[in-house]
Amino acid sequence: MTSIAKRPDGAHRAPYRDTAGVEHSKHCARKQDAQRWLDEQTAAIVTGQYASPKAGRVTFRECAEAQRQGAPHGPATRDKVRRALEQHAYPTFGATPMRAIRSSAVQSWVSGLPLAPATAKVVLGYVSAVFRSAVRDRIIPTSPCEAVRAPAARSKPAWIPDLATVEQLGAALPPRFQGVVDLVIGSGLRAGEVFGLELNGLDMRGRAVDVHQQLVCLSPQVYVGPVKTAESERIVPLAQVTLDALAAHLAAFPARDVEISDRTDPRNPVSRVARLAFTTATGSPVTRSQWSQIWRPAARAVGIPGGTGLHVLRHCYASVLIAHGESVKVVQKRLGHSSAVVTLGVYSHLWPNSDDRTREAVEAALGGCFADSVRTEERSS
Repeated sequence: MTSIAKRPDGAHRAPYRDTAGVEHSKHCARKQDAQRWLDEQTAAIVTGQYASPKAGRVTFRECAEAQRQGAPHGPATRDKVRRALEQHAYPTFGATPMRAIRSSAVQSWVSGLPLAPATAKVVLGYVSAVFRSAVRDRIIPTSPCEAVRAPAARSKPAWIPDLATVEQLGAALPPRFQGVVDLVIGSGLRAGEVFGLELNGLDMRGRAVDVHQQLVCLSPQVYVGPVKTAESERIVPLAQVTLDALAAHLAAFPARDVEISDRTDPRNPVSRVARLAFTTATGSPVTRSQWSQIWRPAARAVGIPGGTGLHVLRHCYASVLIAHGESVKVVQKRLGHSSAVVTLGVYSHLWPNSDDRTREAVEAALGGCFADSVRTEERSS
């Protein structure tokens, strides 16, 4: 058991040993201050909230990089987090020791980010994850992000083109890529899933597409990897009109053998030949930057808002399913969303208003009962 000792210079030394047996101490002018500090350290050790003072000297950047590399993200998400931290967090907190970052500083930082509220919330989430990891590792006792709030964002319904605009968009694209519109409007696939689609993923007889991989573009690397989440791995039924459009595309632009790195199994990456359904004129995979150069002029020509991509056709596909009575769970499954909450967050405004159905249900159940009651009262009066 440790005790407070008075030093020759009059200061009171309060020593203790941490969970690893390492001794720490603090010198205070008054004994009661030394005792209070010692009691706080002892309580933190007993309750499991202790963090070594030396551990807190590690910088935010060091903690963030360790957390980012160890997080269960795919390569694309890991790269997205890296870019967000480098652009928005490291300039402010990168060289700062973790223990020196206060909640007020984090709140001031996120409130001043030159980003849309929804994007600022995402970046704050990345920073919060770093501090949560540091708490678990006993680098700091608590996270300064606990009470921090991102600027309030007004949710806006997804912009959805009408089918006439979709048809015009297809005509505005180069013939080699008009089949992309047909596929997405008929299946709701993401861009990476479209450009990572191989012929063996198309089941013409079973009228379905097997979504189990995507094209990942991390400059200068381009490879096929696993889809976004476990729920993104799915089989989507295809209508005959979509199958006919795909058959016409493949007849006009036959798939070529492409040498590509396959990292769908991160533990066993291999190089193999793939037959991608959509490629460039030279037979190479369609990268994100190449598609952007193809998409933007066509989208601009038909009045699709700037900043929107192939996702607008995915939204249109979802709206068609909802208009024809598909449930939230079915739409979630078709789109490969991680949960029905995500689906509702984007498309809740598209489901038919239930007010009239509520009135009809109550009327059917109670209308006759109350009507009889009213007639009885009228006769008795």
